[in-house]
Amino acid sequence: MAEEVTENPKVETVSPEVEKESKKEKPKEERTGIAYVYATSNNTIVHITDLAGNTLSRVSGGMITKHSRLKSSPTIAMFVAKKAAERAKDLGITSLYVRIRGKTNAIGTGPGGHAAVKSLDKEGFKIINILDTTRVPRGGPKKKGGKRGRRV
Repeated sequence: MAEEVTENPKVETVSPEVEKESKKEKPKEERTGIAYVYATSNNTIVHITDLAGNTLSRVSGGMITKHSRLKSSPTIAMFVAKKAAERAKDLGITSLYVRIRGKTNAIGTGPGGHAAVKSLDKEGFKIINILDTTRVPRGGPKKKGGKRGRRV
């Protein structure tokens, strides 16, 4: 007598496509924050908040280096942004609005501003928008020095 070979009905074969889909993780929930970069000729400060304005991380150049003359350099600004980004990433921030600001009445931002924004991008944040929020005086109080200015 020939024995009939029957397949076990309990064992099901799963196609490789279905296995790949089950291994894929669900897309992460995108959390947005705001990065305030304050870059002057003396220092660089990166302050990351959530959209409600609650502080997630704030790092300045003085927290990174001992030398006060280096606080505004682009190299230190990169480390400042990197340190602030690590803390924000731990809290689940994935994309950022960047608001960069220089000193009032100064021409442009400090030397570390551009480097800080570039470093935030390299850390893997999706940068939605970059906005320059440097304050511009419009008239305001009279400058000292009199009508003809300060005579040297």
